[in-house]
Amino acid sequence: MSAETVARLHLVLDNIEPAIWRRVDVPVTASLKMLHDVVQAAMGWENCHLWHFEAGDHRYGVPDPMWSESGMAAAKNVKLAALLDRGMKELVYTYDMGDDWRHTITVETVGPGEPDVKYPRFVAGERRCPPEDVGGLPGYEMFLDAMGDPTHEEHDRLRNWYGGPYNPDDIDERFTRRAVAAIAIRRHAGKLAYQKSRPQ
Repeated sequence: MSAETVARLHLVLDNIEPAIWRRVDVPVTASLKMLHDVVQAAMGWENCHLWHFEAGDHRYGVPDPMWSESGMAAAKNVKLAALLDRGMKELVYTYDMGDDWRHTITVETVGPGEPDVKYPRFVAGERRCPPEDVGGLPGYEMFLDAMGDPTHEEHDRLRNWYGGPYNPDDIDERFTRRAVAAIAIRRHAGKLAYQKSRPQ
């Protein structure tokens, strides 16, 4: 199996200290829709809200047919390689327009991947992402305060809402690796099925 070209991407959730970040290897042939799936899996989001990418003056996501003037291009039709060919080294990914989680995605390197590795691949990361629907940055700060202090007036309610304790330093790396690997396995299976369907 020949090596495919892979981009190493650094994902950072904006405006949070200490930083919540991930590093992933993604094939440049991946669509931005697949990149969305990778970000969701790597960060630990649950993929239940609207999202879009911004690259220069362009936005990519899931266009709304009722709002054609929005200027949103279909993410499924754009490959990461097309942005790299235009010199793009940084993207902004926004998830959940209410909570407004903005991520800066930086292209660190582009080069041949390892021949025996299925991509995309989780490489490294630190800290757990905020819970869904926590209320954006202000809500997350209050959530952290309450969850870390059993005497906080909101501690019991928020622990019950979250479903148990919350450790912001634990990204659950095993789960994260498996979530990203599941995308790689589906992609590999799709490639094999396509090859088998082609005339010999």
